[in-house]
Amino acid sequence: MMDPVLAALTLWCSAFIIEGHLHPTYLILSIIAFSLTYPSNPKIEQSMMESARKLLFSWFILTTILVSLGIVTGYIDDFYSNTIIAWLTITPIVQIIGAILLKAFAPTIVKLQGETKRAVIVGVNTRGIHLAKKLEESQYHLTELMGFFEDRQIDRHSTELNYPILGNFNDLLAYIKENQINVIYLSLPMASQPRIIKLLDELKDTTASIYFVPDIFLTDLIQSKIGEINGMPIVAVRETPFTGINGLIKRITDILLTSIIILLISPLLLIVAVGVKLSSPGPIVFKQRRYGLDGEEILVYKFRSMTTCDNGEHVAQATRNDQRITKFGNFIRKTSLDELPQFVNVLQGRMSIVGPRPHAVSHNEMYRKLITGYMIRHKVKPGITGWAQVNGLRGETETLDKMQARIDYDIEYLRNWSTRLDLYIIFKTVWVVFFKGQKSAY
Repeated sequence: MMDPVLAALTLWCSAFIIEGHLHPTYLILSIIAFSLTYPSNPKIEQSMMESARKLLFSWFILTTILVSLGIVTGYIDDFYSNTIIAWLTITPIVQIIGAILLKAFAPTIVKLQGETKRAVIVGVNTRGIHLAKKLEESQYHLTELMGFFEDRQIDRHSTELNYPILGNFNDLLAYIKENQINVIYLSLPMASQPRIIKLLDELKDTTASIYFVPDIFLTDLIQSKIGEINGMPIVAVRETPFTGINGLIKRITDILLTSIIILLISPLLLIVAVGVKLSSPGPIVFKQRRYGLDGEEILVYKFRSMTTCDNGEHVAQATRNDQRITKFGNFIRKTSLDELPQFVNVLQGRMSIVGPRPHAVSHNEMYRKLITGYMIRHKVKPGITGWAQVNGLRGETETLDKMQARIDYDIEYLRNWSTRLDLYIIFKTVWVVFFKGQKSAY
């Protein structure tokens, strides 16, 4: 984001200082410049000389394109020449200063992003040992390497290992669960394809991020992307779509939309709250334990629609003609009004407007044993509405096939996420709830 933002801001400042105001034509030019420079290349682990050289070369190419188009189309006459000259001259200087400051503050910024992640490497070989050294050397990856897992007897690499061998492949899953491992690096040769597939199947019962070292594609990919650790390439096999700028966009969108929605529906919230209070004895808002991001337990809010508040080891799903549901509760469930308090969960950061619907903890523990890949849906925050729900899979899942179909839609959402898809799901949810009804919601 840094280079595109600085290019736009430098243009605005140049126009305002030289001309005394910001003409709309400069706004259009700043959008064009932003689009052509986004995303900028990462420079944190590059030397300053290399960063400066790349910045100057990129800016020269961009300005050549813009000036040439301006001359050919005649639009260059719409701009004050002194402003354009100042912008073209100052911008690369500002970007180089920005790169220097970013490099200086990068360690602090990285620490603000969260706690140190715990990682293991599967496979003791040249690549795995090299990766371990890279993790040690990098200042910008908050990762604590716990050790290696290997099935073979290791002799030739023993003098190069600075980390313990924690066990064989059969010990991996138990160790991950017991020690809260966040990241798994698979450093196995392609000849080990059967072992890799077996490991991936076993690891579907975790929320740990998994990377291949090097790039091999033997399973369904979720948000696959190529990354690097201090120059060494790695490939994400199963990762959340909300990393980096995508996470920022998702969170800002959630906060803005939720704030507007709560402001608009506040009278409706009051009416529903009164209706719940008058319908039967008990609290207005029901709090239930659910699984959130990375499988962590969260409290989810709903308007109470039943005479009971099940939240223990065994939670029975609502069914058609369920005697626990009050008359008013039946109405708010069918119109999805009972879900409205979850906008507070979104503001708290526990949920998102769009994402896989959260299930009761007891249901999670049951279905994770029955459906392969069930826990993958927890790589993102749960949502008030989701891709499965707008495709007819809302309400009771009385058969395993229905729950499997819901999970398939959730994983498809993770694989294909975009802001456009989120907006489509929100608009389709409104359409389904208010114009088509929710026959499956009990």
